[in-house]
Amino acid sequence: MIAVIDYGAGNLFSVCNALNYLGMAHKLTKNPADLQAADGIILPGVGAFPAGMQMLEESGLTEVIRTESKKKPLLGICLGMQMLLEKSDEVAPCKGLGLIRGEVHKIPSQRVIIPHMGWNELVITQQNCPLLHGIEAPIYTYFVHSYQAFCDDHNIIAYADYDGKIPALITDGGYVYGAQFHPEKSGEQGLQMLRNFGGML
Repeated sequence: MIAVIDYGAGNLFSVCNALNYLGMAHKLTKNPADLQAADGIILPGVGAFPAGMQMLEESGLTEVIRTESKKKPLLGICLGMQMLLEKSDEVAPCKGLGLIRGEVHKIPSQRVIIPHMGWNELVITQQNCPLLHGIEAPIYTYFVHSYQAFCDDHNIIAYADYDGKIPALITDGGYVYGAQFHPEKSGEQGLQMLRNFGGML
């Protein structure tokens, strides 16, 4: 069973709808015991980093997420991916979960439209990522964001070129993965990534 963390953020139901479509057992929950009992965890989210972290803190889930991420697969999506990092300066300086080394800052380009919204091709830098098994290039995914991750190259599985490299799929090298794009809105290729996540449990 996959625990989909319910902390009041957006895109919860689009993720659950995709899991329903795929026939993947899941539970939308904010109960720490459910996260502990789950085989895997999805941390969705849209919106601003400080508000997301505040809602997680108020739900009493931050330490549970940190503990369980050492034992089972965790996938952060969009804001959920950004909150896996150490800190962000969106709105105001704010600490993240610190599961992946790096920071979140506004997309620096002044030559493209911000927010970065729409479909972009992924440039794969780590070919053996289990989330990408069975997916043939070119891979296109759907993005909606104004802030991006800044992390070490060894943490980046794939990036999108949007007047610069935007980390699109990242990992801690263990159980933790983050997708800046929305796999649940990225057609069959995105759905296959969710299937692959289920296959990791």
